[in-house]
Amino acid sequence: MAMTGGQRTGMLAARLVQLSLPIVLLSAASAPSFAESDRYIERVVAREIQRMLPSGEPGGAAVAVRTEGRTLFFNYGLADFAAKRPITSDTLFNLASLRKVFEATLLAQAVGNGDLSLDDRASKYVTELRQDSDIGRVTLRQLATHTSGLLLPQDHPPWPHWDYTLPQFIRTLNAWRTDFEVGKPNVYTHAGYILLQLVLERRYGMPIDLLIERRITGPLRMTSTTLPRRDDGARGRLSSAYKARAVQGYGDDGSPIGEPGDQQGYYRWAGTSQMYSSPRDMAIFLAAHLGELSIERSLQDAMTLARRGVLAIGPSEQQALAWEITAGGGPAIVEKYGGLNNASAYIAMISTRKVGVVILGNRGNLYPSEPGRRMLLELAAP
Repeated sequence: MAMTGGQRTGMLAARLVQLSLPIVLLSAASAPSFAESDRYIERVVAREIQRMLPSGEPGGAAVAVRTEGRTLFFNYGLADFAAKRPITSDTLFNLASLRKVFEATLLAQAVGNGDLSLDDRASKYVTELRQDSDIGRVTLRQLATHTSGLLLPQDHPPWPHWDYTLPQFIRTLNAWRTDFEVGKPNVYTHAGYILLQLVLERRYGMPIDLLIERRITGPLRMTSTTLPRRDDGARGRLSSAYKARAVQGYGDDGSPIGEPGDQQGYYRWAGTSQMYSSPRDMAIFLAAHLGELSIERSLQDAMTLARRGVLAIGPSEQQALAWEITAGGGPAIVEKYGGLNNASAYIAMISTRKVGVVILGNRGNLYPSEPGRRMLLELAAP
């Protein structure tokens, strides 16, 4: 990326940092035998990210690459353009829909423990739902794989201008009638995961943020990953310490949207906030999915189940629990994309090659999926 002198400070300072995971011991620096490989990885990442980021404009991206049992970090651009604050591997980003893979993991763990069945109806746990309605027949498997047929105005453009309290959401679900064939590939629905959140909370009698913390981020020691609790307003907010590390989000035209720690969404009750995490934490999550950490068996099994294909959604694509699997003639890539008008996020892996990547950006509509896939396929090549 071309830069002016004033923008050069802190921008495109691609940094290569060795991850020191709290669960496994890794060396503090690359061994000499890795030096050539590291330079190659840096070139691959830089090429793809520089294509993705608008030259010289606000916003940036952090990348974590997991390969050969190590994690490499590369940071581009600024967390806050006005303050000239650079992105680092400990900067906090809005995960957007990457949050769904955490809830899918909770669901898979509950299934593995015998606490839930994927074929259970959501109305079994959210008892306000009418059994004789369309929503009363929707199963947890359908919610987790976007095959419930559930689609609300808040799930697609043109975006509406109204929100839901919990009672309003329940009333809307009871009145909903599907236009799709339930159980078949149809449409991506955020509302389905809001309902899945309620199911998990009702089954365990615990708020979703505590469930995620106690069952996933706590055991993995992901200390920079947070789902904000509610304050006395309509939304959650980051603590002051987390907020100081959070990015400023930018629209696709480079204009700032919200403030660091911004919360968006149409749902106005506890647990519906958006998650924030750092590249370093998400690298731990990625390493766990690749089976490279020593973690509790039920969590490892849950991650495996969540990534397992459930149904075909295209000639070379499968839908798993939140995750999607793409083959396309090469090794299978398990991936999840998340995007807002001021954030872009992507996590993916090729499990058979023990290679993975995380891309977190603070600008909307960066669409990191294609760059991420190209990185993975090149780095996984024999």
